[in-house]
Amino acid sequence: MFFVLSKTLYYLAMPAVWLLLLAAAVLWVRRPIVKKRLSILLLCLLLLFTNPFVINQLMRRWELPPRPLHELPSYDVGIVLSGIVQTHQQPADRVYMQRGADRLLHALLLYRKGIIKKILISGGNYDSTVTPEAEQLKQVLLLAGVPAKDIIVEPYALNTVENARYTAVLLRDHFPQGRYLLITSAFHMRRALGCFRQAGIEADPFPVDFYSTPKQTHWLLWIAPNEQSIALWGVFIHELIGYIVYDILNYL
Repeated sequence: MFFVLSKTLYYLAMPAVWLLLLAAAVLWVRRPIVKKRLSILLLCLLLLFTNPFVINQLMRRWELPPRPLHELPSYDVGIVLSGIVQTHQQPADRVYMQRGADRLLHALLLYRKGIIKKILISGGNYDSTVTPEAEQLKQVLLLAGVPAKDIIVEPYALNTVENARYTAVLLRDHFPQGRYLLITSAFHMRRALGCFRQAGIEADPFPVDFYSTPKQTHWLLWIAPNEQSIALWGVFIHELIGYIVYDILNYL
């Protein structure tokens, strides 16, 4: 039920859906004054959602900032949240990475530099016939030369709440006095930290996979319409709704 509700809210909140519904309303409505107002609203939303400056500023304020490696202490466990594998891609003789692969690559970097001693990967799969994401990502780390003894797999979590709850059990059992570093996408970090705190785990953040960019110097880059901005608005709204829903349900 929670999964269906979250996905329904996600699609209803997509800017592309709003624009399509407004465009349909403009074509359907017969009253000239209403048609004119809807057309103006459609144009305003189109200008807003295609403007890269506005959404970049919002993302810069929402995403937690990157942390310099030289400022990091040593951690017993680096916790990697999954959601970065194309699990149904064929042939199933390799791991197909997608957006967010920095979660694993930066964990590997941290491990190689001795900042984290163990890598814990959390994430299952809604399709029980497919290998859980955590298991697939473990294979990538093994190919990269990470010893199996330094990789811990949590293969059951299907969302951020379960990531935190199932990981908390492993940490309390095997690293009860440990120091933990949470590794996930910058836009997702606020919700992830809240879920881990609620599960009784205090972890330091290590944001990766940034959507926002430093301020560009050329003003044309900030006023030219950009179709990618619509997709970025979708990411931002989806995460904001997720954070609010989790807060209401006392998951944070």
